[in-house]
Amino acid sequence: MAVSISSADDFYERLAALSDFGRVGDDTAFSPVPDDWCLLAADIVRSRDALAEGRYKTVNMIAAAVVTAVLNACGRQELPFVFGGDGAMAAVPTTCQGVASRSLAGVRVMARKVCGLELRIAAIPVSALRARGVDLRVAKFELSPGNNLAMFSGGGVEMADAILKDPDGTGPYGIDAGDAGVADLDGLSCRWEELPAEHGSMVTLLLRPAANTPGAVSGILAGLSGALGIDLASRTPDIAPARRSNLRFRFPPTGLWREARIVGHERGRGVVLLRAFWESLAFVLAKVSGMRLGSFSADSYLDDVILNTDYRKFDDTLRLVLDLSAEQVGALRFHLDAEQGAGRLDYGMNVSRSALMTCLVFNLERAGHIHFVDGSDGGFARAALDLKARLESVREDR
Repeated sequence: MAVSISSADDFYERLAALSDFGRVGDDTAFSPVPDDWCLLAADIVRSRDALAEGRYKTVNMIAAAVVTAVLNACGRQELPFVFGGDGAMAAVPTTCQGVASRSLAGVRVMARKVCGLELRIAAIPVSALRARGVDLRVAKFELSPGNNLAMFSGGGVEMADAILKDPDGTGPYGIDAGDAGVADLDGLSCRWEELPAEHGSMVTLLLRPAANTPGAVSGILAGLSGALGIDLASRTPDIAPARRSNLRFRFPPTGLWREARIVGHERGRGVVLLRAFWESLAFVLAKVSGMRLGSFSADSYLDDVILNTDYRKFDDTLRLVLDLSAEQVGALRFHLDAEQGAGRLDYGMNVSRSALMTCLVFNLERAGHIHFVDGSDGGFARAALDLKARLESVREDR
């Protein structure tokens, strides 16, 4: 049953979680976000330049920092968000819009000072999105008990992205540079090494129904499952990018200094570096020895990491990161080209040899952690460029 559009700070927390990813194609699974909530949006300006310089992990860390800062500013209340590789969005209630906006502005300051990257940021009222003829509806997909991903429908996320990238359109929703506050990035980390593709290729996909018709998304998922010979909606499909055999942790982690610079911008790099060093050492010892450290079990944590990755999500666009064989990649291209040619979908694709994982770890004892996955060479950003090029080509043909 849909939740009322009237305000409720715990609106998202009260939503029942879906256990079947296939239901992202079911419009009745989504509820309208309250009118007086706000969608905080951010993306990296000229992210293609940063990717061309090989700064893939830094780009992902800045995007993940947006989510981390907003959630921390709101007292780690459960809120709907989406990670897009070179940007992110999160919906927040009125009561924490001010502090969350200031924290987001703090991420912009950090990105500029620490990484030399500029962020576009905006605070767009949900009511303003509806006034433009779109909606913002959300469903909650359970990864594991207590860890959920938001799925969005209604066109609100796409409209927010267009507003964010339009200098004139952003004006009324801009966040003043003088309002920057402290960006609390506690929980953000990047300690896993790249995830190598075990089947041959890590494929980053963006897929959109060409027409907003009932069953269109379900049809896309069913077509993909048929082309790949596997059920994409199953709990742990064999083509998921993270599995026990390719999770790699070295000591000290390759990304330790990057984490210290970004997370320690406010708290102090030395403090963050020392804490991350000892936590990493403790994890290695627990993993090698098989011993529990208090309530922490390295073995259980690895199982949770595999479940808690965001390799499949939906915000009017299906976003997937899949580990595929050469035969599956070929079958996928053939299927998607045929579907696009028939006018049923539009897509963008990027193929790399591995995936990157950036982590949001709030509570290990209670298994409270989510892991953001992207293709290792800027998968989502490059897939978005491919989607744009294909759309332009389709328009010319039509």
